Amino acid sequence: MASEEFLYGLHSVELAIKRDKKRIKRVYLLHASKNAKLQKIIQLCKAHHIAFEMVDKLFFTQYQLEKVNHQGVTALVEAKTMGSEADLKRLLENLSHEPLILLLDGVTDPHNLGACLRTANAAGVDALVVPKDRSVGLNATACKVASGAADVTPVFQVTNLNRTIDYLKSLNIWLYGTAGEVKDTLYTTTFTGGVALVMGSEGEGLRQSTRSHCDFLIKIPMLGQVSSLNVSVATGVVLFEVVRQRVAQ
Repeated sequence: MASEEFLYGLHSVELAIKRDKKRIKRVYLLHASKNAKLQKIIQLCKAHHIAFEMVDKLFFTQYQLEKVNHQGVTALVEAKTMGSEADLKRLLENLSHEPLILLLDGVTDPHNLGACLRTANAAGVDALVVPKDRSVGLNATACKVASGAADVTPVFQVTNLNRTIDYLKSLNIWLYGTAGEVKDTLYTTTFTGGVALVMGSEGEGLRQSTRSHCDFLIKIPMLGQVSSLNVSVATGVVLFEVVRQRVAQ
C-alpha cells in the first residue's frame, strides 16, 4: 500500500489537482479563512470530483501543519515516489538530445532540494539524481518549494552515487563537480556534449570520493567577503552558464 503525506499551500494543491489528481485522497480547507483563492480550490475539487472538507485550525495543529505555510489548505495525497537506477537508465536510453543531468551529493534540507528542482526544471534538466543515504527525499516541503517542478522533472534515487557517475561516463556524459578551492571557473570551462553537474551538500560540499569520480572540478568565482553560496543558488548559477553556452551554439 502506498504511503500518504500532506501536501500544503494554495499553489501546490492547485497544481496537484490539475496535474495529478489521482494522487489526491481528500482536500481540507480552513473554513475561517478569508483568502478568496480558497474558493478556486473548492471549484477545482468540484470540477475534478475530488472530495473536500472544511475544517478548523485544530485540524492543522493535530497533523503538525500549524508551523508550515499551509495558506488554509492541505491535501492528503499518495507520497511522491522517486525513480530508480533502472528508471534513470531507461530515460537516458530514450533521449534524442544531449543530456543535462543534475546530481546532488548529500543535500539534506528539503527547501534546498525543492529550490534546486525548480531551478533544474527552468534550465531544462532531464533528470535530478540524489543518493539514497545522506540525502533528503522528495517530501511535501520539497514539492511545495519546487512550485510544480516535482510533477514534470523526474527525480531518481540511487544506491551508489559514484556508480551512477561511472554509468553516465559510459554514455559519454561529462561530469562537472563544484569545489571552491580549485583553479578553473565555470566561466573558463566549455560545456559541450552531454553534461552532468554534481553539487555538494550544504555544509561539506562534495565528498572526496565523489570528487575523484568527476571529470572536471570547477568553481564559481567569489568576489566579495562571503566564501560560498547556498547550494540552490550555486546550482542556478552553474546550470544557467551551461544553458547560456548551449543557446549560443
